[in-house]
Amino acid sequence: MRLLITLIAAFTLQGCVARMATSVITAPVKVASKTVDVLTTSQSESDRNRGRAARKQEEDDYKAEKKARKRAKERAKEGY
Repeated sequence: MRLLITLIAAFTLQGCVARMATSVITAPVKVASKTVDVLTTSQSESDRNRGRAARKQEEDDYKAEKKARKRAKERAKEGY
């Protein structure tokens, strides 16, 4: 009876043990892959960031120009 239970357990646990071994073996690869992905920037991410920076610069330039026009208008009013 014990032999039968042992054989049944051995056959049913083989898949579980194999799956666990696969998980243990592939875990370092998955961690390394994720680390590389986090540390590197893809071309699309780079393009998106560059576009965002360009829009921010345009906005800052527009604000500075608007401020300069306002100052010039105020100076003109004062008679400078």
